[in-house]
Amino acid sequence: MGGIFIWYLVAVNAVALIQMQQDKSRAVKEEWRISEKQLWIVTLIGGSLGSYLGMKWFRHKTKHTAFVIGVPVTLIAHCFLVVFLAMKY
Repeated sequence: MGGIFIWYLVAVNAVALIQMQQDKSRAVKEEWRISEKQLWIVTLIGGSLGSYLGMKWFRHKTKHTAFVIGVPVTLIAHCFLVVFLAMKY
């Protein structure tokens, strides 16, 4: 698989993880938050692993059914996509 694709996945997952950490930190401090829409965009464009790890490590969005179900489902879909692309290319 192309090196650019790998670096893209590393970068987008790092962004997703950092966003989860920042949003959790802001929630605790009762400050301005990162929108759920923004969290979902980063998750859907390839950051599902970072979002999943952020949910687990920072205990964030764990009471929101859409995240509890949606992020793991998206992660599984992304894993299948990566395997498919790796086999094809």
